[in-house]
Amino acid sequence: MHAITIEQPGGPEALVWADVPDPVPGEGEVLVEVAASAVNRADVLQRQGFYDPPPGASRLPGLECSGRIAALGAGVSGWSVGDEVCALLAGGGYAQRVAVPAGQLLPVPAGVDLVTAAALPEVVTTVWSNVFMVAGLRPGETLLVHGGASGIGTMAIQLGKAVGATVAVTAGGPEKLARCKELGADVLVDYREQDFVAAVREATGGAGADVILDIMGAKYLGRNVDALAVNGRLAVIGLQGGVKGELNLGALLAKRAAITATSLRARPLEEKAAIVAAVREHVWPLVASGRVRPVVHAAFPMRDAAEAHRALESGAHVGKLLLTV
Repeated sequence: MHAITIEQPGGPEALVWADVPDPVPGEGEVLVEVAASAVNRADVLQRQGFYDPPPGASRLPGLECSGRIAALGAGVSGWSVGDEVCALLAGGGYAQRVAVPAGQLLPVPAGVDLVTAAALPEVVTTVWSNVFMVAGLRPGETLLVHGGASGIGTMAIQLGKAVGATVAVTAGGPEKLARCKELGADVLVDYREQDFVAAVREATGGAGADVILDIMGAKYLGRNVDALAVNGRLAVIGLQGGVKGELNLGALLAKRAAITATSLRARPLEEKAAIVAAVREHVWPLVASGRVRPVVHAAFPMRDAAEAHRALESGAHVGKLLLTV
């Protein structure tokens, strides 16, 4: 088959469309004929040599895909050859075929076409596991989403609104904020011009955000704690602003607040399967009803993955960038 390979870490030009051996599904896995994959920040880090796949995972980039089941490994039940699916991956999505643990498969939801479904697995599992399963966002609470125009952000806005939360977002510039508003965001903060701590406090009558979904890490750590409400929960899922920050434990203690930091890629299979099952139960009905939808900025032929990476790194996109086979 053909796949995007990374012979040497580097810039987008390090992504090369090449012949590689076909994957073989092991016990508990299925082989998916890929229709599309999607670009994630983790793919960029892997390309640069900073984020190796976990042991046993494909060395090829790509953390999600959509396609049709081509073969079933031993012990797989509940799926059939020809089923249209999308999947959460530990790697291997930038390819014509990929082997996937059966617990990480989802049916393509009603109302979503096969290619567009590739925009769903990574963002939905990330948002649901962090904002709801870990941070426990409840109706009536306030959710602050950093990077509201990103793939993660556009999904977090919609899911927050779907459960009855007030959603605040940060994004760069009026055009991106306008798109966030279209998706349901209530409080719009241009991080280039405004202080998000002051904006969130003003919007909440001084209370602050009950849950914050953060992609920045160290750069925002102190201000995120300042922006939290009493009993607030900060979920850190990205480190775009650095890995080491100073934390005022007194401020955290005074608010009886909590900080969690998680990633999906290296979690045990059973944990990923539990998250995927929760998404299928709670989120897929929202997608099927049209209340939540994938937001796709553009699609590129998979052989042109380098161009898609350049588009992601430019920061001009809203939502997801797809790679089509």
